[in-house]
Amino acid sequence: MGPARSPLKPIVEGGAFFEAPRWRDGRWWVSDFFRRQVWSFTCDGSEPRVEAVVPGQPSGLGWDVDGRLLVVSMLDHRLLRRSSGAEKLEVVADLSRVSGGQSNDMVVDATGRAWVGNFGFDLHGGAPPVPTSLARVDPDGTVAVAAQDLLFPNGAVVSADGATLIVGETFGSRYTAFTILPEGTLGRRRTWADLPGVRPDGCCLDADGRIWCADAGAGRALLVEEGGRIVREITAPDGLGVFACMLGGPSGTTLLLCCCPRRGAAVTDATRSAVLLTVEVDRPHAGLP
Repeated sequence: MGPARSPLKPIVEGGAFFEAPRWRDGRWWVSDFFRRQVWSFTCDGSEPRVEAVVPGQPSGLGWDVDGRLLVVSMLDHRLLRRSSGAEKLEVVADLSRVSGGQSNDMVVDATGRAWVGNFGFDLHGGAPPVPTSLARVDPDGTVAVAAQDLLFPNGAVVSADGATLIVGETFGSRYTAFTILPEGTLGRRRTWADLPGVRPDGCCLDADGRIWCADAGAGRALLVEEGGRIVREITAPDGLGVFACMLGGPSGTTLLLCCCPRRGAAVTDATRSAVLLTVEVDRPHAGLP
């Protein structure tokens, strides 16, 4: 299987480092790490709007059962919430005791539970990867360790029926699945897909239960079936890395890619080279986020 050279359309330029894309209320939502802001745009990238300012660096996005925005604040290990129409963010939970490195991406399920990953080690300082835990934050702010021994738990999805959580392990080159039990604990841990050579990053599910996965190590997005077969590959323009992807748009078949030059951690506040690209695919979004 070779890479698919699908037409990629830039819709937003001039970001610092886009991550955690979501489709909500007819708009794209993204975190921009190094501008410390959460942005939203219409489907074609117009009408930009700053939705939140997060001094601790925003990452994972979601919404609680009342429709309030939830944001992971990476550097101070907090889960924040924006009340409807309010600019100020309030602290929902302190994740520091369950984070082995910077807090990172998350998925919020239909009950309002937030599943939050973390680096597990000093990535930017050059430390070797070590296993870490996945946190669960209940709607009342209670924090628990949901799973352990994960290598950089990153992009995660919840199946359309709400029964399965699938977590990407960036430095484990795999997706690990769990059954979500009624009380919110995780059971029946299993490997959903082994992906040698792939660095899974931000991801989403399609209507066939497959995962669109950003491969942070190779400048591409992959469509992966359970078991690990790669169905499709979309490559970014030369020199760009792909660090997250999301299905959305009016029909749910627009795939948004968060891209920036492949120097990742070297991006600074002064850099404005991140872009959002879109491409149409065959099957629509399903599940969460």
